[in-house]
Amino acid sequence: MAYIKGENKPTGSGADDGCPFCEIPKLTDAEGLVVSRGTVTYAVLNLYPYNSGHLMVLPYRHIADYTELTPEETLELADLTKRAMVALRKASGAQGFNIGMNQGSVAGAGIAAHLHQHIVPRWGGDTNFMPVVGRTKVLPQLLSDTRTLLANAWPT
Repeated sequence: MAYIKGENKPTGSGADDGCPFCEIPKLTDAEGLVVSRGTVTYAVLNLYPYNSGHLMVLPYRHIADYTELTPEETLELADLTKRAMVALRKASGAQGFNIGMNQGSVAGAGIAAHLHQHIVPRWGGDTNFMPVVGRTKVLPQLLSDTRTLLANAWPT
């Protein structure tokens, strides 16, 4: 309901308009649900996950479009994505992944002003009757516990 009600949504498209992705790096890893910090990008748990372990990798810099990434940001975003996959396999036995970006609000980006790539772990049979019939997703683990597991499994 918090997501549906628009909690934590920016008031505008600027970095100073309440962008949570600009605020998260200022918090401790535990408070911000940060799993790993790079030089120009970081990996964070999604506060409104599609599945347990749903991560996002994003630049610290407030940009909206993939084509605005510097070469350094592009390389590090790709590297953190690979590391996220390794950590998710190690920590939770993920069998597959949905990885991607929604560019622009018309493409489904919840926060279109700050580029972010989703890494959603998948398992055989992970769609059960709750999301299909009840339109509800059950996440069996607290986000803080998931963050600790993934941070500990993160490859160096």
